[in-house]
Amino acid sequence: MKNLVIIGGSKGIGKAITQTFLDTHKVSNISRTAPDFTHDNLTHYTCDVLTEDLPELEEVDTLIYCPGSINLKPITRLKLDDFRADFEINVIGAVKAIQHYLAPLKKGHQPSIVLFSTVATKLGMPFHASVAASKSAVEGLIKSVGAELAPTVRINGIAPTVTDTALASKLLRNEKMIENITERHPLKKFLNPQEVADMAQFLTSEKAASISGQIFEMDCGIVSFKI
Repeated sequence: MKNLVIIGGSKGIGKAITQTFLDTHKVSNISRTAPDFTHDNLTHYTCDVLTEDLPELEEVDTLIYCPGSINLKPITRLKLDDFRADFEINVIGAVKAIQHYLAPLKKGHQPSIVLFSTVATKLGMPFHASVAASKSAVEGLIKSVGAELAPTVRINGIAPTVTDTALASKLLRNEKMIENITERHPLKKFLNPQEVADMAQFLTSEKAASISGQIFEMDCGIVSFKI
């Protein structure tokens, strides 16, 4: 049974990923809050990735870093501290996790890493300056680290559009907003967390053994199509 370390696996997309892997992996969930579910294969570590030391784990085959931010403000209202905070959670936290678990990853079974970006790095959208800047850095990190760690460790990214989680609740807070979000996407839908979890499962599986350094747009057509 393979060993998965997931940062931020208690809520939202991270929770869906954790639950997807539990029957096939020993899962170490590192998060500030404990999950609202238990499983024989799940071990939870309460930890703030930005301010506390990550737990020492001897066996790691897969690392998935889920923390992120949706800090949407006009550029005139964004403070420099907003940019710093988004960069810290999206980029510095991911770097810290990769550096900390790289040694056991290199000894793991078909090791891989998954990070998260956003469709806003490809599609210019108002009020997304801070999150788009930090997630663009994540994409650069994936390319560079992927080249450096080949052929031992694969690393890929998932760039979702709006996903039905608590993090995106402000974007989906009433029926009118849900209708507008749905209509903006050519596939006339937005994502649910399980769809993203399924992509993470694929990217860390043997089926993706030839894929590294790639960013997968789960965009419901919003980046790819103009209809």
